[in-house]
Amino acid sequence: MVHAFRGKEFVEYDNPYDVGMTGLIGFSSGYRAMEHCDALVMLGTDFPYRPFFPEGVPVVQVDVRGEQIGRRVPVQVPLVGTVKDTVDALLPLINAKTDAGHLDRMTAHYRRTRARLDNLARPGRGAAPLHPQFVAATIDKLAAPDAIFTADVGTPCIWAARYLHMNGTRRLIGSFNHGTMANALPHAIGAQASQPGRQVIALAGDGGLAMLLGELLTLRQRQLPVKVVVFNNASLSFVELEMKAAGIVTYATDLVNPDFAGIARAAGLFGAQVDKAGELQDVLRAAFAHDGPALVDVRTAGQELSLPPKLTYGQIKGFTLYATRTILSGQGSELIELTRTNLRQLETE
Repeated sequence: MVHAFRGKEFVEYDNPYDVGMTGLIGFSSGYRAMEHCDALVMLGTDFPYRPFFPEGVPVVQVDVRGEQIGRRVPVQVPLVGTVKDTVDALLPLINAKTDAGHLDRMTAHYRRTRARLDNLARPGRGAAPLHPQFVAATIDKLAAPDAIFTADVGTPCIWAARYLHMNGTRRLIGSFNHGTMANALPHAIGAQASQPGRQVIALAGDGGLAMLLGELLTLRQRQLPVKVVVFNNASLSFVELEMKAAGIVTYATDLVNPDFAGIARAAGLFGAQVDKAGELQDVLRAAFAHDGPALVDVRTAGQELSLPPKLTYGQIKGFTLYATRTILSGQGSELIELTRTNLRQLETE
């Protein structure tokens, strides 16, 4: 079973057949499971990443909205209906098989992939910016068992998808269908207002938070105890990643950020800044324990690569072109920093 981002909190938890996500923010085990399948059954999803669909296999798509069927990939068996009713009708028609070879190979692949991802969630060295994987994994470890998480569109979605663990009671809310930037804080406001007794944690990008910075005043005005963790890498990093893959020298993506923690304190919130990995746990514990809204501004690595589960020839060619153009434009220091930041990813492969 491969899940989409929106299905993470429902399909991933306590599921021995789950092999993770695929798509642009997923990881390799989900992609491989679909790549080697004999048939693909899509249950209630309009999976948007066309390059990640398998080739040459029949597709069954179930959706209560008939107009969604076949939008992304040719469908051999279109079924209009709810997932529950359709699955109940299909199960008696399926013959049980005894060969678990495909299942065993893919679940083993998932365990290896999960171990590599967890190995990347390590603290940085000294005063170096924190790895965002480590930040997300630490949030996951310290968050309440029934926490509600919201994640900004962009790289916070990647770290939420890869490092937040669902347990049957936690929730994960995002701008899944729309892909609208700056959603984490307003989503958190709505979630906290409707669930006053639960912990709500917003994984915010620095660009996303800056777009709706005034909503910090809403937290103060309504005394909503939302905890905002800012992944502050001083850039629109997901846009940068797309530009790199397309062979474009990055431009107009750098952010000159204010002191987010200082702004939070000025607005009457708990505000703290984290510059070193050794400080993160204590600051997050204090923020999560604070009786009121809190913001933690974490300085994360600006050149962290979040590689998709499948690298196409076009992406590799584009990245090579980006590197060449970057050197020719006199920005070779960017490549040095990128290599230094991501060297450990190569070590885990």
